[in-house]
Amino acid sequence: MIPMCRSEGLGVVPWSPLARGRLTRPREQAQGETTRSTSDPVAERLYTNVNWEVVDAVERVAKARGIPMAQVALAWLLSRRDVTAPIVGATKLKHLEDAIGALDVKLDDEEIAALEGPYRPMAPVS
Repeated sequence: MIPMCRSEGLGVVPWSPLARGRLTRPREQAQGETTRSTSDPVAERLYTNVNWEVVDAVERVAKARGIPMAQVALAWLLSRRDVTAPIVGATKLKHLEDAIGALDVKLDDEEIAALEGPYRPMAPVS
């Protein structure tokens, strides 16, 4: 979507930039049940085919840097020149701290390539 928005001169305000928490913790934890995962029917429709390799890539970069996965995921998003601002739903102080911390994370070209490598476009959700 970002390249199309760029070509049309549109800014981007990403919704659910952390994929409802899936990009904030390792695959084993993200695949487990949470209060939200058992009570959020929208998430079930949105994330039926999660690309777990992307989650793994975020985890590797975060471990190498010694920072939370949420900061890596948000830093990648903020590195996209057409992103105006992500919509971050902070329900805990830690969520807000990670969002603010991401502003100071500058990913290098190798890290960005590692994060983007496993990405595959998904079909629209209806």
